[in-house]
Amino acid sequence: MKMKKQLPALIAALLVTGFIALTMMVTSANALLNKNGTVVSNDPAAVASTTNVNQAQVEQLQARINEYQQREAQYQQLLQRDQEQIQQFRQFLVAMQQAGLIQVRSDGTVVITSRGGDN
Repeated sequence: MKMKKQLPALIAALLVTGFIALTMMVTSANALLNKNGTVVSNDPAAVASTTNVNQAQVEQLQARINEYQQREAQYQQLLQRDQEQIQQFRQFLVAMQQAGLIQVRSDGTVVITSRGGDN
């Protein structure tokens, strides 16, 4: 009974293996006989053309990098200016609190106080 199951399994394995081997040989033969394949060029003009294209791409990307670096510098300047303005505003709020003109509560609300009573 054990032999009856092994024989079909062996035949199936041989068929699958043969099919895969045949497919590999056909693909290899097609690649070898294909006239439209890529050919390695020893032509200096072709190499120079590729180099010029690559050089143009490098220059274009370098220009884009320079543009982004200039934008970043502008954004850094704007950030620095905004941080200075925020610091000035904080100092102004502290001065108003010390003068008793406003009161900042723990929840962040600002209350305008009357200085010197109700005149």
